[in-house]
Amino acid sequence: MSVFLNKDTKVLVQGITGTQASFHTQKMVAYGTKIVAGVSPNRGGIKHLGIDVYNSTVEAVKATKATASVMFVPARFVKDAVKDAVEAELETVVAIASGVPIKDMMEIKAMLKGSKTLLIGPNTPGIITPDEACLGIFPENIHKKGNIGVVSGSSTLTYEAVIETTRAGMGQSTVIGLGDDMIVGTDFVEIIKKFHEDDNTKAILMIGQQGGMYEEAGAEYYASLKYKKPIIGYIAGSTISTQDKMGYAGDIITRGKITTESKKETLQKAGIMVADSINQIHQLLENLK
Repeated sequence: MSVFLNKDTKVLVQGITGTQASFHTQKMVAYGTKIVAGVSPNRGGIKHLGIDVYNSTVEAVKATKATASVMFVPARFVKDAVKDAVEAELETVVAIASGVPIKDMMEIKAMLKGSKTLLIGPNTPGIITPDEACLGIFPENIHKKGNIGVVSGSSTLTYEAVIETTRAGMGQSTVIGLGDDMIVGTDFVEIIKKFHEDDNTKAILMIGQQGGMYEEAGAEYYASLKYKKPIIGYIAGSTISTQDKMGYAGDIITRGKITTESKKETLQKAGIMVADSINQIHQLLENLK
């Protein structure tokens, strides 16, 4: 079992004929991802990189039975691409683009409500299940198959967190980047829930940011569980003065209301082990052995 993605997951690429999509599609295929189709409006009927291309996501899903997609489309087209994915009843969708307009994200959140589709991103490196499949732009060489589920709200620190789990010799079951934009499709609650349902995940590493309230919601959910897998948390900016500006979208919108220290306190009260630095993650992971 894995979270959202494994070697048998049938994947399609929305916007497959673009330059970045072409580059990363080749990398994903080389990693083992089962890419069965691409979508590019008005390009249906061609083959690109040896992959059949369809005009719409609905058409591609009908032909291939794909259940997941990764979209390489400009931010202004993400809303339409998500709409297509929801109509096609895809289960998991990854949006790579950054800077999706807030108004569009509000409409996307409304689309997703009550649908079968879970959106990861936007502004995310994606999802990777080491040695099986990748949806996104992860540097695959830093990953190692293991039993730590990694969920991160900071794209850059996702990679550092992965390196720490690999250093500890524990590896990762699945790694998920929630996305750096102000509004994202999925929060910590949903991912913590999925990791608790996954037999391959023995513990969870949760990377948060200054600002925003996603971490608090995740901590509250974790505190409510009767059966808990160990969680190690780290809040980006823990070692930075409160006078400094981080510049994260969530930090900008909540600056002065939610501090790094208050987030750490909330996580600790929920029973989450909190690292004071990214390097301390390795030590806390060692303690779980």
